Amino acid sequence: MDLNSLRLIPQSLYTRTASDGQPEKIAPDGPKVRQYPQLSDRTFQEEGKNEQMKNEAAKKEEDKQTIDDLVRKSNRCIISISSLFPWDFFANTIQVEESRVTFIFRQFMASQSHSVDIKDISNIFIESSPFFATLQVVSRTYIQNDIKIGHLNAGKANEVRMIIEGLRTFAAHNIDTSNYEIDELISKIGEFHTNHIVS
Repeated sequence: MDLNSLRLIPQSLYTRTASDGQPEKIAPDGPKVRQYPQLSDRTFQEEGKNEQMKNEAAKKEEDKQTIDDLVRKSNRCIISISSLFPWDFFANTIQVEESRVTFIFRQFMASQSHSVDIKDISNIFIESSPFFATLQVVSRTYIQNDIKIGHLNAGKANEVRMIIEGLRTFAAHNIDTSNYEIDELISKIGEFHTNHIVS
């Protein structure tokens, strides 16, 4: 059979047919391109809105937890000490809380208080005598720089100083003390104070 005879053969005889009898379309050679679904602008807007709502909810929960921690810390009095009667007829008081130290000065029918944040205390001193002690706190923010209360029980004044120093150290290292009970917190401060002296 020559080429001229091949041209005379009907097209249907050498065309591939599919199972349904229709001519099968043969895909051209070459790399196949994968088709991806097209995302509309509305889809992107909805995804962005959902992400924003999630971020706002997480921020709100974080702020609530922060406020709860601050309230819990500000209301917990760790230790308190007052000047002794009759040397001070109107006793002055030092109240140590987790985040601040409050000094209360009393006079006849009047009182005055000053609060210093733990993180703003730069130093604390004790002047001791055989029976009494004077506690002096130096602040970075207080106008007069230092606050002093005398006629304190010497033993308890040293304990107050130890607790303030411990809270200063914890605050400097961003340690959250609100998870400890007061007795446990005082015990931890005592351990730290003892180890610090030994080392």
